[in-house]
Amino acid sequence: MSYPFIRTTYARRMSALALDWLACYAIEAALSGGINQMSPNSSLYVLALFFAQVWILTALQGATLGHRLFGMKVVRFEDGGSLSIGQALVRTILLVLVVTAVTFDANGRGIHERLSESVLTRS
Repeated sequence: MSYPFIRTTYARRMSALALDWLACYAIEAALSGGINQMSPNSSLYVLALFFAQVWILTALQGATLGHRLFGMKVVRFEDGGSLSIGQALVRTILLVLVVTAVTFDANGRGIHERLSESVLTRS
């Protein structure tokens, strides 16, 4: 039996994801001295910062900045509890691969959520 969660919309998911990515981009731009001063490798730095931000915030708080602002949280699919550090890591690795994050099942869960036994729900 699974936790009775409230589905979140695709638009809400993508808006939160875009906000998280833009926040990481802004941090990288600020650390580089501005957008015009960013190095050609800055996209890798942004990706690394995004990975760290999503993993740490999901593991510790159950939500990233974007999730919080759009009223969502990540919980275990089975019982609605907090994710373990390992579950958050698996979810984040698969999220960064993108393809697993845009492929959904009948419950509205992405592959990254099914394999990490988690679900993104309204808070």
